Amino acid sequence: MPTITSTWPKSRRATSPRRAPATGCSTPTSVILTLAAFWAVSEHIIYGPAIPIALITLAIAQMGVHLVFFLHVTTGPDNTNNVLALAFGVLVVFLVVGGSIWIMSNLNTNMMPMNQLMQMQP
Repeated sequence: MPTITSTWPKSRRATSPRRAPATGCSTPTSVILTLAAFWAVSEHIIYGPAIPIALITLAIAQMGVHLVFFLHVTTGPDNTNNVLALAFGVLVVFLVVGGSIWIMSNLNTNMMPMNQLMQMQP
């Protein structure tokens, strides 16, 4: 039998897809981080003003777990488009939220106080 060789260069040949790292620990890690957030709020072991910082830290850790294990976003060269799409989505969310806060702040600054508004009514 003749040997069949590919005319594609080695870099373009189909390779086995990369698997996400340790996919068996993704759901338990996510559940543990969620329960840790509830525990941080319900128990009085953490100092009161430090609770928001603890929740922010746990939220960032959970976002990392979701990005790597569930969405398979890694730093590999084949994920450039995924990372750019994620960055664009984050930019749009920050623009919408930041613009809304800016508009509400401007409206709050320029609104007439309620007692003066009530005096103007006939």
